[in-house]
Amino acid sequence: MAAKKLIYVVDDDPDVRDLLRTTLGAFGYAVSVFGSGKAGKAAIRREPPDVAIVDLGLPDMDGLTLVRELWEDVRFGVIVLTGRGDVSDRVLGLELGADDYIVKPFEPRELVARVNTVIRRREQLMAAGRGASTAKARFAGWTFDVGDLTLTSDDGRKETLTAAEAALLSALLKAPRRVLSREQLQSEELDRGDLPFERAVDVRISRIRKKLEPDPRSPKLIRTVYGAGYLFAADVTWVN
Repeated sequence: MAAKKLIYVVDDDPDVRDLLRTTLGAFGYAVSVFGSGKAGKAAIRREPPDVAIVDLGLPDMDGLTLVRELWEDVRFGVIVLTGRGDVSDRVLGLELGADDYIVKPFEPRELVARVNTVIRRREQLMAAGRGASTAKARFAGWTFDVGDLTLTSDDGRKETLTAAEAALLSALLKAPRRVLSREQLQSEELDRGDLPFERAVDVRISRIRKKLEPDPRSPKLIRTVYGAGYLFAADVTWVN
């Protein structure tokens, strides 16, 4: 029997923690809950989860700070949970590496669906990396490892992608020198098209550019075609 997927809930509201523990547990997840950023961080250092659901308004640190610090060392899915509904907060959460963003109050089954999507996306990419004969892409001095969610430059620099970023980059690399619309990229990123909000593709493209481009403000590899979408402007070779 496969081990249960591990979910961490980092939220200072005991009612939210109990609700998510009960709801996610009913869907077959193993759930651990923490009331502070410090406790959540310590647990993640000991045993990284498959997904961490992190509240922005923690008592001892801002949840966005926690997301940023965690991504320096370990990789897993991150869903930001918050009462802040401003677009700027959503953008910031995704810019720091969150896979999704849920605003309180929320429908518990919707959050379960989001967790399912984050886990499925990561598993699909990692399975592709293990099973495909073309699991790596070479382009412009970089190697993209689909299964490992990493970019490695010819000089040895390594960059880690979130699963959502890796899905977007993979779609661009499979169609080099072709314009892909935001709708096409959205369908590649999530199979049900349930992006957290309409600017998510743009935010994640921006994050990929910061990792790939010498000058992200004047990108040479991932170009914006205004009114149409994005174009990957380099030759790509897929290898074992």
